[in-house]
Amino acid sequence: MGDYQESIAVAVPAERLFAYLAEVRNLPAYLPRLTSVRPKGGDRVTVTAHIDPPDAPEQDVTSEAWIHVIDDGRSLEWGAPGPHDYHGRLHVSSRDAGSSWLTVELHTEETGRRQVDDGLEEALSGIKAAVEAAEARPLQ
Repeated sequence: MGDYQESIAVAVPAERLFAYLAEVRNLPAYLPRLTSVRPKGGDRVTVTAHIDPPDAPEQDVTSEAWIHVIDDGRSLEWGAPGPHDYHGRLHVSSRDAGSSWLTVELHTEETGRRQVDDGLEEALSGIKAAVEAAEARPLQ
């Protein structure tokens, strides 16, 4: 339980990485458990995820969440209601002309530290793979 932070280098310029992350419809491309994201207006979204909890059957769950896009400073903040006080922030900064540094901070009262660490690593790796693949595709 508590606070977590992880960073990763991404071979995409900071402006393009941030633009990709700021488009909430891209979430399922890099968070494999998310199956859909529907903007609800303002900073509200409805998300559906496929989960496999250890003490219940595999299932799809739908929840409301919020996402704040902070263009000045290239940050996103998000959260979801529930018993675990889940919220976080990501920040994109430039490393050099062609690459970025992505840092994610997460807070949750969830007690499975290893599970949270694994999920954070999976999310960062997913973001890196998805945005680098999108960047490598030729413009049409």
